[in-house]
This record gives sequence, C-alpha cells and structure tokens, in this order.
Amino acid sequence: MYWLFKLATGKEGMGYGDFKLLAALGAWLGWQSLPMIILLSSVVGVVFGLIQLRMQSKGIDTAFPFGPYLAIAGWVSALWGSQITYAYLAITTGVY
Repeated sequence: MYWLFKLATGKEGMGYGDFKLLAALGAWLGWQSLPMIILLSSVVGVVFGLIQLRMQSKGIDTAFPFGPYLAIAGWVSALWGSQITYAYLAITTGVY
C-alpha cells in the first residue's frame, strides 16, 4: 500500500509506525484480517479527515496521523470481524 501510494502521488502516505501497527494487528488477528482493517481504516480516515478539513479549514495537503484509524479498524475487526466478513459474503454471493 505504501509503495502504490508513493508511486501514484510521489508522497509518503504512511509512516513507519503504521507499518509496525499493521504488523502487530496481523500477528494478533491473523493476516486474513489485514485487508478488512486497511479498508475500514481508510473509510474511517476519509470520514474523519473530511470532518477535520471542514471544521479546521486546513488545506487538503495537510497530513494527519493514520495510526488512530488503524487502531479503530483493528478494534472493530477484533470484535465484529467475522460478522462483517459473513455479511459481506452473504451480500456479494447471495448465499445466506
């Protein structure tokens, strides 16, 4: 993800602490949960980032930490990860 973002924009999108947090979440929850964690943290980051931009009227180039959103997504994945996965598979495949 880091290199895709860097190649697309020329900027660093994640810090090295984010890598370490993702590694810890992968070790704790299993590597299978990492795609869901990345997707959930991106969605939560976009929502809170837009709110932050709106309320603080900072520019779009302002960097903000991604670690808290990874932590929130890891917590959601730990508590409700299997239910989210089953719901997603039921919706996309039509099998309930």
